[in-house]
Amino acid sequence: MDVWAIQPPEPDSVPTDGAPPPRRHRTARTDWRLGGRTVLRWRETTLAVALLSLGAAVLGGALLDGRWDSPWAAAWATLLLWVGMLVPIVWAFGRSRPVGLLRFRAIDVLYGLALGGALRTTQGVFEGFAGSPPLFPTLTSIDGAIAPTTLVFDVIAPMFVAPTIEEFFFRGVVLISLYTVLRRPVGKAAAGTVAVLVSCALFVMVHGVGVGVGVPDAISVCLLGLVCGLLVMLSGRIWGAILVHATYNATFVVLALAGSVLGVSA
Repeated sequence: MDVWAIQPPEPDSVPTDGAPPPRRHRTARTDWRLGGRTVLRWRETTLAVALLSLGAAVLGGALLDGRWDSPWAAAWATLLLWVGMLVPIVWAFGRSRPVGLLRFRAIDVLYGLALGGALRTTQGVFEGFAGSPPLFPTLTSIDGAIAPTTLVFDVIAPMFVAPTIEEFFFRGVVLISLYTVLRRPVGKAAAGTVAVLVSCALFVMVHGVGVGVGVPDAISVCLLGLVCGLLVMLSGRIWGAILVHATYNATFVVLALAGSVLGVSA
């Protein structure tokens, strides 16, 4: 008789008393780019909610700015746009938090300062090529003093509010949701490329609606979107992109403050 035929089964491979087979423990993913349960809910539904909310906010802001004859119209339109981005951000992060996205590293500060400053310098070069000398911009003032509304909407908001909300929306909710949807069907590289390009296109579109930006500004905004998107895809973290955006805006604010003080305008 073959002794191997009568040996009992291995306890880890075949149950002996009708009990279910033991579970295999999966290694927890530490990066949202690898998939996993933290991005399981960041798929088609989250992307649809984000796009619908953005579209409603853009349309509402355009109607408000175009039909309300008030100096506050543009400010309220901007607030409405931010609310349209903030709602899907809160909704998405309330469902789950992509693992690793909110990590912070010291090198993110270096990314922010170096890339943000380089992008602002590039914008000045583009303006020079277009025939517009890169002189100092200025802020709106009343009787030689900067108005409180200008301080809020043209100084504080561009440096702190706009970079945070816009990066969490475009390079957070939109980019990650689209990447998660496409990762398995087309592969990581193609999914990352499409996610970066689509988030950048939406970013440029939102900044161009109702503003009529020139070609140099459009190119600069496009480069900002591409750099921030690539930074999130390559690092897996969002703070570097937020700091790049904040630095890019802050340099403009500093130049505008200098232009207002010196009385030099573009």
